[in-house]
Amino acid sequence: MSETVPAGAVLAGAVLAGAGLRKRFGPAVALDGVDLAVGRGEAVAIMGPSGSGKSTLLHCLAGIMTPDQGTVHLLGQRIDDLGERRRSALRRSRFGFVFQFGQLLPELPAEENVALPLMLGGTSRRDAVRAARAWFGPLGLAGLEGRRPGELSGGQAQRVAIARALVTGPAVVFADEPTGALDQATGQDTMNLLVEATRHNDAALVVVTHDPNVARWCTRTVEVRDGRLTASAAQHTYDAQRAGGV
Repeated sequence: MSETVPAGAVLAGAVLAGAGLRKRFGPAVALDGVDLAVGRGEAVAIMGPSGSGKSTLLHCLAGIMTPDQGTVHLLGQRIDDLGERRRSALRRSRFGFVFQFGQLLPELPAEENVALPLMLGGTSRRDAVRAARAWFGPLGLAGLEGRRPGELSGGQAQRVAIARALVTGPAVVFADEPTGALDQATGQDTMNLLVEATRHNDAALVVVTHDPNVARWCTRTVEVRDGRLTASAAQHTYDAQRAGGV
């Protein structure tokens, strides 16, 4: 059953907090007692070599999989012990996702791809599409509402994915290698839009990446090795970073 976090159990102001997270896949240890808290408006980059456990950490924090041990709290409410149906509803409403290849539905126009989380949550198509269209101008997509993913460039498709992630007003946006399929210039532009848009909406951002140039856009970087989280590898001041370029 869901429970409220006891006072002091998570960092003050934390939107999302994982404590003592452990996860095994057979004999392999993916997470070995990880603690991570993310504050409102904060952008945290999770780095580490392939197989280190960084994607498993993201999946546990996002309710995609449940940890073998430990707890995950969102806005002070425990979520790791929820049933799959409730976690699925949570992922649609309180979490947003941006993946390496966008994962847009090829048969739907861009505006319906953005509107999809709202429609799945019960919003009428008309209202969902209206809300989706409001994101196209701010993200530089005006005029592309009716195009299907195959008619968009890689950068445009990722902007559509960012709009889809933010359209529900989530508390946390998760991005898994969001620039991995883009060239360097387009990747920098995408990260700028992703960080700015999440900050503007007062959401937390969690980015899994192997690229230090992507991590520099975040306010903080942590590293996962052999299933354990090291001390913060870097602290970034976003405004100074942005002024100096990446």
